[in-house]
Amino acid sequence: KLQSLKLLWTLKPPNRTFRGHPRLLSSDVYSQYESIRQGKQEIPKYFNFASDVLDKWSEIEKAGKRSSNPPAFWWINGEGEEVKWSFEELGFLSRKVANMLTKECGLQKGDRLILILPRIPEWWLVKVACMRAGIVLIPGTSQLSAKDILYRLQASKATCIITTGKLAPAVDSVASQCQHLKTKLMVSKGSREGWLNFTELYQNQSADHSCIKTRIEDPMIIFFTSGTTGSPKMTQHSQGSLGFRPLLSERYWLDLSSSDMIWNTADTGWILTSIAAFFDPWVFGSCIFIHNLPQTESTVILNTLCRFPIDALVGAPTLFRMLVQNDLSKYKFMKLKYCMSGGEPLNPEVMEQWKSQTGLDIHEVYGQTETGIICSVFKGMKIKPGSMGKAAPLYDVQIVDKNANILPPGQQGEIAVRSKPIRPLGFFSEYLDNPKKIAESERGDFYVTGDRGTMDEEGYFQFIGRDDDIIISSGYRIGPFEVESALIEHPAVVETAVVSSPDPLRGEVVKAFVVLSPTFSSTDLPSLTRDLQDHVKKTTAPYKYPRKVEFVKELPKTVTGKIKRNELRDKEWGR
Repeated sequence: KLQSLKLLWTLKPPNRTFRGHPRLLSSDVYSQYESIRQGKQEIPKYFNFASDVLDKWSEIEKAGKRSSNPPAFWWINGEGEEVKWSFEELGFLSRKVANMLTKECGLQKGDRLILILPRIPEWWLVKVACMRAGIVLIPGTSQLSAKDILYRLQASKATCIITTGKLAPAVDSVASQCQHLKTKLMVSKGSREGWLNFTELYQNQSADHSCIKTRIEDPMIIFFTSGTTGSPKMTQHSQGSLGFRPLLSERYWLDLSSSDMIWNTADTGWILTSIAAFFDPWVFGSCIFIHNLPQTESTVILNTLCRFPIDALVGAPTLFRMLVQNDLSKYKFMKLKYCMSGGEPLNPEVMEQWKSQTGLDIHEVYGQTETGIICSVFKGMKIKPGSMGKAAPLYDVQIVDKNANILPPGQQGEIAVRSKPIRPLGFFSEYLDNPKKIAESERGDFYVTGDRGTMDEEGYFQFIGRDDDIIISSGYRIGPFEVESALIEHPAVVETAVVSSPDPLRGEVVKAFVVLSPTFSSTDLPSLTRDLQDHVKKTTAPYKYPRKVEFVKELPKTVTGKIKRNELRDKEWGR
């Protein structure tokens, strides 16, 4: 297993010029990994993010080499409450939680714990504590139903669950069907029969805890994939793939320093939160800023950016589409200088609107639960509208055909990452209990993403659509994203999703589901439909225009904010 985690040293990332700080990691943390980065020594056998990164920053803090302002963690709820932790305080509290999990709950190394919490400080404490104790964490979104929770408990064989008082009844309704579940912890001021009170229990614990020794390939986190198609799969990551990877790939997408503060608005159940609001920022000693955000309201987000010294903002495309609906000239951001979008492609029109009103670029990142970040637009890199940047360091990304042959620049194919003969660091370990899915994801020497795209002569990648989202009409292959990008340019369109729809003549045609701007809600819809169709014909190739248009109040989405095109497509095809 260790052999399979060795880096592809021959795949050196290209030289790049970066703005910002010349050295992102303190030399105390950075120097021990420099020889590994240069290929002079192998990846270590043992690694634990809590002891080897977070505790190191605590030592640096105590030595006065990192300022206490900003803190390591800064949380607000928008109602006057806030929490600030230094790295030392994070270590102190997480050791208490680790003792609670092992001594009071009886969890051992390798046991699985499901964590379903909103954006509250306890989520970060539990995550660090699990690493200290060698417990495998399974994050989930607070929007999960009782059926979703049952599926996750049964599939994972988790022995412990931590959630809120709001979700406790849903857990109780299915707990009798989960034979492996032994302990239930509730983050709540109240009490409930059969549940332990998280806060009361951990506060009474000792802060004396020795971090368990973990191998770099030991399992650390299991994500249930977003489920845009089929049932969610268990995707397992190791200490190395998420915790050690950012130490080697350094500046590849964040380019932060210990004086910077980053705000990621993604849900806690999504891998982007683990990457952008846990591992990568804390490798740099940066401050992670969190707003509870019970509802994602544009005015709350914009006002927060004006009130707090946030340097970097990370969000799904939906966030930026929502923000540009406001008059941004009314807001003066305190410190914002770097914006990133990931999860789905961001329409060029939205990027242009944001740039024209704020003066800031939006840097796209592209990745998957299985791989983390695959491509990104680095700081200092030329931005090409519609492009998701170049391959991230450690990854050899190519466009391949159905036989795993590498295609030349400009030719459409499937986005793939080389996984053989050596599996690159950053990759998931496996799909647990799902050998069929593992086989489906491999083609020749590549892991295939299921996404179609192109690469240009300069190495920039462009997303076209999920392989199963491609529309073939009268022999033409049409990617939904290019039609959506054309539609979103129209002032009447707030959001849109494009899928195939059956047609007796053409086999299938393009259909657009459109969410209208409030100012156009009373417009004559047949006339507006023709206007939108004409707009697409003028913006892109005429054969791509939507022959069918349906106006809806909202689009179906996964808990991570991705549009569920498969649900719309199934509806169209009567499935």
